[in-house]
Amino acid sequence: MKNVVLLAAALVLLGGVTVYWAQAPASPDPTTLAATTPDPKAVIDPTIYVCPMDPDVRSSQPGTCPRCGMKLSDHIPEAVEYHLDVTATPRVPSVGQKVDLRFDVHDPWKDRAVTNFQIVHEKPFHMFVVSQDMEFFLHDHPVWRDNAFHYELAFPRPGLYRIVGDFYPDGATPQLIPKTIIVPGGKNDAPMAEPTLQRDYSPKATENLQVALVTDPPVPVAGQSTQLHFRIQPGDGFEKLLGAWGHMLVASDDLIDMMHTHPFIADGGPQIQFNVVFPRPTSYRVWVQFQRNGVVNTAHFDIPVEELR
Repeated sequence: MKNVVLLAAALVLLGGVTVYWAQAPASPDPTTLAATTPDPKAVIDPTIYVCPMDPDVRSSQPGTCPRCGMKLSDHIPEAVEYHLDVTATPRVPSVGQKVDLRFDVHDPWKDRAVTNFQIVHEKPFHMFVVSQDMEFFLHDHPVWRDNAFHYELAFPRPGLYRIVGDFYPDGATPQLIPKTIIVPGGKNDAPMAEPTLQRDYSPKATENLQVALVTDPPVPVAGQSTQLHFRIQPGDGFEKLLGAWGHMLVASDDLIDMMHTHPFIADGGPQIQFNVVFPRPTSYRVWVQFQRNGVVNTAHFDIPVEELR
């Protein structure tokens, strides 16, 4: 509505009486009213949609995460760690003989069995297995049977193995839980030695790719973000692997720190960037997996991490 406009504040002296006069307000302009009245449909929705797998990916609109492909959510529950039990049948594994690994998931409140899981990167459960000497690495996917996930595996050597379960219970948050299995050996079996990792950024020749690594900063610092830039050759035939342009498992040399992550920047070209925050000043081994012409390529690099000075 137009404000009343005071057109005159002139003084008219009529017989010694001072009179103030003003123009009466004009009739409301319906066009102006329509333009200035808020449209309820035009109110901005303050809801923020977040990726449950990559919480730094946020959007004002619903959709999917450009990094991992997961559906963005307007409500992320409080992060609570679920219970993961890993049992082997037979209970004492033997070297070279297949054992049935069973993965049971229970909620943290009443220890109830969990049977509903989100599909993440085309699978409901991702499993990583790393030997104590870091010479054995496996990324695969147990299958659902008898209200649990199962996987058959023959351990190649006696010693300690870290088994990492990566899953997303429905209505919760993504979980990454490491467990340990020890495979006994015979009298003549040498125990697995703990690795002594030295810096190794040398290019790796894999099944049908060559993978090179450069980090920024050149010497990573614990607690600070490090960019890991991978270059693959040849660049033709490069494909997504399980819905992502790459997968990475990061493990400290003592197998305490374990992280599973995906590219921060990737567009199908030969340059792929991962971002990692290494928790401690120690050495880490990273395994990266890329797919070309239907073939999965796995390469590993060893990265010393220094203390913040």
